[in-house]
Amino acid sequence: MSIVQKINAGSCGCEAFDDAPSLISVEEALRRIATNAAPVHGTETAPLSLATGRVLAEPVKAVAMAPPFDNAAMDGYAVDSTGLDGDGPWRLSVAERIAAGEVAAGQVAGRNAARVFTGAPVPPGADAVVKQESVVRDGATVILDRRPLPGLNIRRAGVDMRSDQTILQAGARLGPREIAACAAAGAARVHLHRPIRVGLLATGSEVRHVGSDREAAQIWDVNTPMLCSELSRPDIELARVRQGVDDRTQLRRCLADMAETIDLIVTTGGISVGEEDHVKPVLADLGTQTYFSGVAIKPGKPVSFGRLGKAIWLGLPGNPLSAFATWQVFGLPLLDVLSGRRRGTRVRRHVVAGKQIIRKPGRCELRPARIVGFDDQGREVVDFDDTINSAHVARLPDTDGLLFIPAKTERVPEGALIEFQPFHQT
Repeated sequence: MSIVQKINAGSCGCEAFDDAPSLISVEEALRRIATNAAPVHGTETAPLSLATGRVLAEPVKAVAMAPPFDNAAMDGYAVDSTGLDGDGPWRLSVAERIAAGEVAAGQVAGRNAARVFTGAPVPPGADAVVKQESVVRDGATVILDRRPLPGLNIRRAGVDMRSDQTILQAGARLGPREIAACAAAGAARVHLHRPIRVGLLATGSEVRHVGSDREAAQIWDVNTPMLCSELSRPDIELARVRQGVDDRTQLRRCLADMAETIDLIVTTGGISVGEEDHVKPVLADLGTQTYFSGVAIKPGKPVSFGRLGKAIWLGLPGNPLSAFATWQVFGLPLLDVLSGRRRGTRVRRHVVAGKQIIRKPGRCELRPARIVGFDDQGREVVDFDDTINSAHVARLPDTDGLLFIPAKTERVPEGALIEFQPFHQT
């Protein structure tokens, strides 16, 4: 195994942007999301068995020690090492047999031993467990050749958790590892942030439900099923899913209605500067406070973020790849904030470019890439298409994450380190 050289986690260069004065950098957009969004109000208590994917509103503390008693770390014989006089070997009488879940009936002392199995309580008087492979069984006795050290193969009470010890802090999202720790702590029920109520509105008169009949100038709706899949999480209540035509009156009615009961409104399309882009004008008429409108990225430049009444609004571009990429970069961190998650930053790491990149500089580029192996230093190597199209998604299933190509970079040599944000982060 090779030793990987240290990679300094500096900026990806995404803070640089082109000459459009209204565009902000990726990092500035993320900062505004973190500053202007807040966890949704309201908490609830739920059984641990129903808490996967939810976010803790209160810390979890151990209700008792774990393990609650000294127990055998493996199958063997519990002995009192202080009772082994002189030099070995020693012949010990096996006084009892203790399986996991059973309580010792007697005490181990002197030349006695107890047959114990993994997880069984260590009987009083015993200070070591000799594994069964290290003894010779002879009828009702065992023969030891070596004196065991005190504490051998014993898991002490409280070595994993102390009573009242904080096991998880508020803001932790509960996955299998966290659920395991909660169960060991005796937390049968946990206190959680309530689910985020989300409304999804995909605009565009040209889009039709997948599988329905289409006229010559119409396309199937990709964004709604794609984002519904992204929003199918235990900490989200997908309360409204609407498809809006490019009509300001209908859009106004739909958005105003969502603003009454929704925590997060996600729209796709209608946020550029064309005559048929109606979402931003309608939101402006409704009094939306806009925190940013346009980021120096490719694809996804029109992505926008604001507040309509009590609801947070995230406006994604209409082209499917743009919508997907901007959701990964901005939507997921926004959900982290709204859900009350303590660790709310998507993790990026450095990977090695499997071939050179030549591009037009000006905006930070988000390029889908796939991990194809490792170089001779053990670093991940990625491959990618030479060009991207914001409307094309056929290659998405073959990718593992997004490359962040710095705004001012025209050429990335083969073998260079480049930032990479993987999909499906927990």
